[in-house]
Amino acid sequence: MDAYKLYKVERWLYLHHIPLLPKLIKGLIYIIHSSVIPYEAMIGAHCKFLYGGLGCVIGKETVIGDHVVIGTNVLTGGRSNRPGMPVIGSNVYIATGAKILGNITISDNVIIGANAVVIHDVPSNCSVGGVPSHILKENIDVTRYCSLSRYGLRKEL
Repeated sequence: MDAYKLYKVERWLYLHHIPLLPKLIKGLIYIIHSSVIPYEAMIGAHCKFLYGGLGCVIGKETVIGDHVVIGTNVLTGGRSNRPGMPVIGSNVYIATGAKILGNITISDNVIIGANAVVIHDVPSNCSVGGVPSHILKENIDVTRYCSLSRYGLRKEL
């Protein structure tokens, strides 16, 4: 069972005020996938953690939209001495090793390159990469560059 399915179970238990079980499942995700995916985080429908979510760390106040593909070793979290966590839109591909930090917004239809460090807002329909990240291409068609349908997600964006 991958980390997203376990997250959905722990989130359901958390929202229905069932004590202790969400924490046990969170621990199970950590043991099996070496990931921290807290039940407090809001992750949308039809998301996919590649390779089961190996090594991902999601901040507990992070908001992730629908149809998002998250690679291995991805980190979403806050920045030192600055409040807030990332808000990630829908139809986003986050490549392996990307770090999304601080009170920022990643809009819809975005590709975040491998090992990118995103510390600023990202507009819709673009790809970003680098340390710190910058816009590489604008007005892109996400389905052309990374087929989200290959991961069982939306075929038409």
